[in-house]
Amino acid sequence: MRARMKKHPIEKDPIELHFVGPSIKRNEAVDMLKTLGFVDVSEAVPWRECFSYSDEQLPGVCLAGARGKEGLTQKQLSELTGIPQRHISEMENGKRSIGKETARRLGKALNVGYKVFL
Repeated sequence: MRARMKKHPIEKDPIELHFVGPSIKRNEAVDMLKTLGFVDVSEAVPWRECFSYSDEQLPGVCLAGARGKEGLTQKQLSELTGIPQRHISEMENGKRSIGKETARRLGKALNVGYKVFL
């Protein structure tokens, strides 16, 4: 499955097309479709191939990223959520799992959907 990093301005419901044809006509076909508002995603790379994080590390990386985006230290996040700073550090480093209730508290404090931490 290909995940796009940026949404393209497409009106209504987007569709994805696949064609089979002569390779020498590829560029011509792509150029023609671009004039109609289509976007070539054939060079897209699945996002998991771009990052070397395991599934176990991903929630902690998301937590550290969301905290950084909000400009908060671990201590400040601890004060906002009531979660000990030590636990936040352990979660970010993959040494402690993030439960559903904790994820909700973190999501609310960091202005993100809590499911990114699960």
